Formats: sequence, C-alpha cells, structure tokens
Amino acid sequence: MNTSIYIARRYLFSKKSTHAINIISGISMLGVFIGSAALIIILSGFNGFEKVIIELFNNFSPQIKIEPVKGKTFNPNQPYFNELHKNAALFSFSEVLEEKALIAYGDRKTICIVKGVSTEFLNNTDLQKIIVAGKFKLNAHNQPSAVIGSIIQSTLSVNINDQFTALQVYSPKRNVVNSINPADEFVQQSIYPAGVFSIQQDFDNIVITPLSFTRALLEQPVEVSSLELNFKPGTDVDKMQQEIRQKAGPAFTIKNRREQNEALYRILNLEKGATFCILTFILIIAIFNIVGSLTMLVMDKRKDIAILSSLGAGRMLIQGIFFFEGMLISWIGCFGGIAVGLLFCLAQLQFGLIKMGSATSVLDAYPVDLQFSNVLLVFFTVTVISVIAAAISARVSVQGLDEIKQDL
Repeated sequence: MNTSIYIARRYLFSKKSTHAINIISGISMLGVFIGSAALIIILSGFNGFEKVIIELFNNFSPQIKIEPVKGKTFNPNQPYFNELHKNAALFSFSEVLEEKALIAYGDRKTICIVKGVSTEFLNNTDLQKIIVAGKFKLNAHNQPSAVIGSIIQSTLSVNINDQFTALQVYSPKRNVVNSINPADEFVQQSIYPAGVFSIQQDFDNIVITPLSFTRALLEQPVEVSSLELNFKPGTDVDKMQQEIRQKAGPAFTIKNRREQNEALYRILNLEKGATFCILTFILIIAIFNIVGSLTMLVMDKRKDIAILSSLGAGRMLIQGIFFFEGMLISWIGCFGGIAVGLLFCLAQLQFGLIKMGSATSVLDAYPVDLQFSNVLLVFFTVTVISVIAAAISARVSVQGLDEIKQDL
C-alpha cells in the first residue's frame, strides 16, 4: 500500500488531540454525503419526469413529419410520396390538414386548432394512453366525431356524454369578404365530441377530426399541411429520415420527434442543468469544509510531520498524506451518498413512497429513472472538487516545515 495512503487512513480513523477536528471532518463527510445523495435523487427525478413527458409526446407525435418549407399546404399526390406510402417498413402514413378555427359549444366560444387526419392515424394504438375521458375514435354512429384537448374541454365545459349538443366549428370561406351577412363569410360544420385527451398545453388546444370533415370546413379538397409517418419496430428511423430528406428534395422539411419538439427538449435540459449547478454549488461549500479540517489536522500533527521529515520523508510524501486524507473524507461521503440515493430511488420505484398528491394526476407517485451516467457524473463532480480542496490543504502541510523541525 502507498505510504501516504496508509498514514492518511490511520489519521482518518485515529483519535485526535483536538476533538473539534473529528467534528469538522464528520461535518465535511456528512455534507458530501447529503450533497451526493441529493444529486442522485434529484437527477433521477428529472430523468423520470423527462421520460414520462417524452413518452406522452411520443404517443401523439409521429416518428417522421413532412412539411412544406414555403406555405401552409402542399399536394401529397406526388410520385415519391405515393411510392413512400407503399414502403413495407411503414406502420402508418397519415395525411394531416390543420388550421385555426373558431369553435363554439352552447354559449361558449374559443379559438383552437382543428387537425384533420386520415384513417391510418388511428393505427397508433398508443393514442388511447393520452385519453382522459371517452374514447379516441373519429367515427361514431356512422357520423364523424372529434377528440378534443383538455384545454378546450375545460374552456367550453364540454360534456362528451351529451348526445344532443354538438361542437360548432367555424372557418372563414375562401375568396369571400365584406358580405352583407357576416355569417356568409364562414363555413360552419357540426361535430360531436367522442373523447378528451391530455398531453401538454401546446397540444391540449387541438380538436382532432376526420380528414374529410376538415377538408369540407377549410374548403381544401386536395392539399394537406403535413404527412405523419410511423414505422414498424426495428426500423432505423434516422436512416429513413435521411433517405426521405434526399428524395423529397429541398421543398420539404423532414423532422424527427426531437426536431418537432425542440422547445420541450431544450427546457428539460435547461431545468436539469440549472438544478445540477445549484446542487453542485452547495456541494462545493460542503467539500471546502475539508480545507478547514485538514488545516487543523496539520496543526495537530506538527510533531509527526517533523519526525517523518527527519526520517527522510520528502515534501511530496507529506503532502500526499493530507491530500489523500481529504480525498478519503470526500469519497466515503460520496459513496455513502450515492448508495443511499440509489436505495431511495429503488424504493420510490417499487413502493411509490412520495405521492403526487392529486387525484387528477396522470401518475400516482413521482417518477424516477435510474441511469448509470448520473452515478458517474456525481462521482466525477465530487472527485474534481475534492482534488482542488485537498490540494489546497496539502500545500499547507509543508509550509514552514523547517520551522517545525527546529521546534522539535
């Protein structure tokens, strides 16, 4: 065993002449322990929320979305898109036409986005996971039906069980302006709600309808706003995205799920990064307590330092003793904190110790997602900060070494 590590280990567990040194060392170790455990728990919590949110978005967002670079709509009846529709790797190929519209229910009105989808949109069985009331169906009793976002349901107080009150949807007519009767300037369509879905605010103001209903509402018999593609399991989506981008040409943007929801991923990363920085700052304060405890230890062990120096111990060996003393304090606290943090996360996964506290929540308990990268990140962070703190303390141990020897 390295001499510096051996002596440092003896110093760590030996009784000091000044009891305060043991107390300060214990406080330093406890600070690292709590900081490491908190980092593991909070990072795992953020990972859990991120996983749940992304899964909810992925239940609704297609794997690939094709949109025009210019304008709102395009003609999907193009040779390449017709060929792409026949691709054996495709699970669903949905034509989508969407636009803002005025929607009324009873005496209440609001602006929403009407999204008309073709029948293959319903191939996605995960859609039922985002339903909070009713069912995700676009045809009921041989009539078109709508699935509305929870914001619309709340704003208009929509009762999906009321078979006598329909949603009234209004959209401006094409090429009609300044009519004597304002009602003549709008296309009006009626549709009954079949279900309510909830994902996130950006999606929950959408009304999903059959494509034929939206075509009649917008007076758009051919063109679509986008094509939404989902692929069978095992398909290399990134490779398909590159292939579609090359063949579709520069007139279209081809977005994967991450590119469709860039703001979401950016916010999640910013929140996790900000929280990590705050906890790391607290960890720095805790670890730098080691400087105080090691400085007092140097003062307590002045005689030992002088004896070791007289026996031929060099400055590097003496510095190494107090450097490894600081590292041992940090690592014991770090490993203990990581272990407790992991155990807590496993208990939360298994038993749901901390509840969401709301009967309307999608989840019963706070989600956590354990990732080995978090353990490495916490250990690396503690080690880097500890190296700096221990190095500062180690330099103190050899300052005035000649005077110490003379005093002896």
